[in-house]
Amino acid sequence: MFFPLGNISTGEGCINSHSYKRAGVDIGLGNALIDAIKPLAEGTARAGAAARLGGFGGLFDLKAAGFNDAVLVAGADGVGTKLILAQSIDRHRSVGIDLVAMCVNDVVVQGAEPLFFLDYFATGRLDPRTAEEVIGGIAAGCLEAGCALIGGETAELPGMYEEGRYDLAGFCVGAVERDKLLDRRQVREGDVLLGLAASGPHANGYSLIRAIVADHGLAWNEAAPFAPDRSLGEALITPTRIYVKSCLGALAGGKVRALCHITGGGLIENLPRVLPDGLAADIDAGRWPLPPVFAWLAETGGIAPMELARIFNCGLGMVAIVAPGGAAASAFSQAGETVFEVGAVVARAPGEPAVRLHGAENAWPA
Repeated sequence: MFFPLGNISTGEGCINSHSYKRAGVDIGLGNALIDAIKPLAEGTARAGAAARLGGFGGLFDLKAAGFNDAVLVAGADGVGTKLILAQSIDRHRSVGIDLVAMCVNDVVVQGAEPLFFLDYFATGRLDPRTAEEVIGGIAAGCLEAGCALIGGETAELPGMYEEGRYDLAGFCVGAVERDKLLDRRQVREGDVLLGLAASGPHANGYSLIRAIVADHGLAWNEAAPFAPDRSLGEALITPTRIYVKSCLGALAGGKVRALCHITGGGLIENLPRVLPDGLAADIDAGRWPLPPVFAWLAETGGIAPMELARIFNCGLGMVAIVAPGGAAASAFSQAGETVFEVGAVVARAPGEPAVRLHGAENAWPA
């Protein structure tokens, strides 16, 4: 987003001539946007990164950041069809935060500290106000995660996107000392599962959410059935929680075996990614309250409990697998997380599921 769009002549002096601006690409607006967002990016500077804009690539100095034998961890993600909600209600800062959160939360689960972030913003016609709002959210997310916004790219693509529509992608690189890298082989039978509260659906399942809203003739500006003091759009645009600082703090205590970011696929499909063969996650759905937004989605959409857990985070945006004893739970709580002990790691025979979710039929709406 911050690398210049180029110095292409617009040819505006000739009425009948072709020009980039007449074709739908306004280089002047792009360059003005770069100038406007420089302070946002510079405000995210950290050790190892100067966050200067305008070159062909962003630089990061691992040695200056204090690493000795670092392993790099990279992640890329988007915001999905939550962008349609943002564009429908003209609220864009939240999805900028979402973009960062979806990437940095994936990086920290490897035990890595997110270091720098880049974004890609593609639109049919550049609207500087919208772009600045999105980038303001990206910068805010980077500040919360402690990573530097060192560059990106803006693409004005008339004919590819309708006017007023845009898409986002984000890219994060982090690092961890080699001997601190989390490995699922560290997980043991008897370990405890800690669920960290989510802020909402985060950035997953919005195609289904939008279908439920449309099928029931609801409007984004009417009161949310599950949060009557807020509009439906405002309640559902709530950004993804960023767990980086709390996870890094808990990792420093040495009691965390694994971390799992609960994204698309929900609890059912994400937890197996951090479990070794022969072990399963045994989860009791009655050990944490199902947030009202998910109860409403289940009731209104007729979603069965197991399907709900396969689509959404169901109120747990991150799950930590920790050694018994309570030290990790205290570390997460002291860092500001709402923590629930939701289950344990148990033995798994061949052919058995890697996630056993029980109690949902009684604790959650059917």
